[in-house]
Amino acid sequence: MALVHAARKAVHRGGPEISMDEIATQAKTSKSIIYRYFTDKPGLQLAVGEAVVGQMRDALREAAHTATTPRDSLRSMVAVYLEMIEHSPNVYYFVTRTAPGLPFLDSMNEIVAVPFAQEMNASPADAAAWGAGAVGFVRGSGEWWLESRNTPGGPTREELTARVTAWLWAGPVGVLAKEGRSPK
Repeated sequence: MALVHAARKAVHRGGPEISMDEIATQAKTSKSIIYRYFTDKPGLQLAVGEAVVGQMRDALREAAHTATTPRDSLRSMVAVYLEMIEHSPNVYYFVTRTAPGLPFLDSMNEIVAVPFAQEMNASPADAAAWGAGAVGFVRGSGEWWLESRNTPGGPTREELTARVTAWLWAGPVGVLAKEGRSPK
């Protein structure tokens, strides 16, 4: 819907706390028109969130299906996720922090669990648990990175992609041990 697209662009420019007045102005419509389609701001946030989730789900599926190995599938999905949140942190925060009732990343769990299930011949329950944990880990790492990416010495998106993939695949303790750094 054009109004959802216009609202998304307004949030991208104006930030996650943008007002309905500002959204209407940037969408070149009236606030009453927005309220006709979306009864309140949470309704608009939910609609924008559903559009974002759909786009992200499609991008993650594409990344998973074009990879040649399960590990590369995981790396590609981490890369896509980080690239998408970097592209528009305002929209990301608008739909993850302020949109009530939208299980933003819950729908991603199954997609992310696929590489693990393929590689480990995991039970559906183990794959689902790992997928939920992986999604939470990537989300937490991604949000940390968004806030600190301009800090001197911080990882680039590509470096974080490689690290998160390695940590998820081998586990952080296993990776540190292989690198000769023993956990405390």
